[in-house]
Amino acid sequence: MRALFLIMVLLGTLWSAERHFGFYELKGKEAGSLLFIIGGVHGDEPGGYFAPALITQHYRLQKGSLWVVPNLNFDSIVENRRGIYGDMNRKFASIKRDDKDYEIVKDIKKLILDSKVDFVINLHDGHGFYRSSWENSIFNPKAWGQAYIIDQKNISDVKFGNLDEIASKISRNLNQNLSKDHHSFNIKNTNTQFKDEEMQTSLTYFAITNLKPALAIETSKNISELDQKVFYQLQSIEELMKIMGIEYERDFELTLQEIDRLLEEHGEMSLNGHITLPLEGIRSTLRFVPMLPKGNSFSFSHPLGAIKERADHYEVMIGNRSIAKLYPQRFSGSCAAKGAEVIVDGVSQRVAWGERLLVKERFLVKEQAGVRVNVIGLVTSGRDSQDEVEVKKGMIASRFSLDEKERRYRVEFYSEEGFCGMITAWFEP
Repeated sequence: MRALFLIMVLLGTLWSAERHFGFYELKGKEAGSLLFIIGGVHGDEPGGYFAPALITQHYRLQKGSLWVVPNLNFDSIVENRRGIYGDMNRKFASIKRDDKDYEIVKDIKKLILDSKVDFVINLHDGHGFYRSSWENSIFNPKAWGQAYIIDQKNISDVKFGNLDEIASKISRNLNQNLSKDHHSFNIKNTNTQFKDEEMQTSLTYFAITNLKPALAIETSKNISELDQKVFYQLQSIEELMKIMGIEYERDFELTLQEIDRLLEEHGEMSLNGHITLPLEGIRSTLRFVPMLPKGNSFSFSHPLGAIKERADHYEVMIGNRSIAKLYPQRFSGSCAAKGAEVIVDGVSQRVAWGERLLVKERFLVKEQAGVRVNVIGLVTSGRDSQDEVEVKKGMIASRFSLDEKERRYRVEFYSEEGFCGMITAWFEP
């Protein structure tokens, strides 16, 4: 059902040495205001990119629209660094063409300036807890965390231009539902035009100088729990959507427990269109993963999924989190077969490469001319191929499972030309 409300466009690849950002549109059945949510301009601020990632996966709209970029500075996110090519949020006044961030900054500017955009928010984690007066080294006017950052109070004659009033309303509502009293949010007005030359190069200042209302949401880096920061980010975004008249639903209850659960849902990764790996609960190391000698293609269902290529393996990332290491076994050539016939619990079905088998008790792969079957972890003496063998879970060595719960197993197919594809046998608990 969510596919009716979500359009995803990936601008560039998600796994190359220089990753571009993902762009998502959530559109309600009824027209209304458009809020543009941008996360991940700083790669070491996970509250600022896991929150919008959850929005793309679990929200749908009845009225109005959201544009969401959860991973603006994707290269820096997977390295968990502020900006591996310098601070991207200081490149919106000017940027050189040979800067590695040039195309990203150019493309996000174009989206911000689109006539349909009514409001822009930039999501961050900031140091300390902002307070208007000095309390100590953590709670003070120089801190950025737990604050709504505005560049000025108002933009005259612009819809939603009353930035101070909007930020104050969000703050008042949010501060009624804090996990701890010292987590309270305040308004930090940088008076950018007159007092902060550095902020004049930022994303939000670029927006407001082009008559696009904008603010930054900063949760505190001094809050160590990711679910807590994401909780506050989502609460803040929902308050702003209400102000803008954007009506929405989500498929979960907004609690810390539910957010913690959702943060562990990593989705799936597709490899070369022939292998699908479920990433939730995946073992930390998988060996002999069939891959091409070069030019492998990875895609993810999770908006923060990416690959880091190492000397002898590939590291699967969800945002700044390392999920698994894949050690390849290289195969060249191609295979004409597109799938296999499998008898699952007595019922015949045709399964394409990358698909899963839901198995209660047993399965059997039917013989296919020129194709060899290998159930990884199954020992059958005297056979080159494991087709026409009735396989039960207890027959497969559990250490070869894809997941820590020992329920998912690889069924791989080969021909004389090389690797054909893989299906996954999912045994019910």
